[in-house]
Amino acid sequence: MLKSKVFIMVIAILIAITLILTAAFVLWNYMEKSTQSPQEAAQTSVKEVKPAKKLTADESKENTVIIKDILTNLSGNDKFIKASFAFELENKKAKDEFEKLDFKMKAIIIQTLADMTVEQIQGSKGADQLNAVLMNKMNPLLTQGKLVQIWITDKVLQ
Repeated sequence: MLKSKVFIMVIAILIAITLILTAAFVLWNYMEKSTQSPQEAAQTSVKEVKPAKKLTADESKENTVIIKDILTNLSGNDKFIKASFAFELENKKAKDEFEKLDFKMKAIIIQTLADMTVEQIQGSKGADQLNAVLMNKMNPLLTQGKLVQIWITDKVLQ
């Protein structure tokens, strides 16, 4: 009787150890996959991006919203900027939604420009930085599509 209880106890301990080792193995493999370096994560996400459909000139013009003459002070000194933008959207629904939210989009542009200095906005690097910031702030507001490209069509620094 005592031998059978010991035998059952040994079997139960062996099963418990087996389950613990199996769980540890699964967790180890899961953790190893999720701890990618930033470069590996970037390469993985780039592979998952689908190339955008090439639009014709007519489709591009049809899905573009123009916002003209945004005027605001720049950060840091007594300089101001006057700029106009063309926002190319991926489809007609996104364009309609963008037009309905134009007051929010103008506010985002003004706020973003007001946070920038003359040095930050000058040159093509500054224009690229401004476009990236605007796209990152505006795209979350759109539910019917997304911004494909932002073009600075006019810019005067004074």
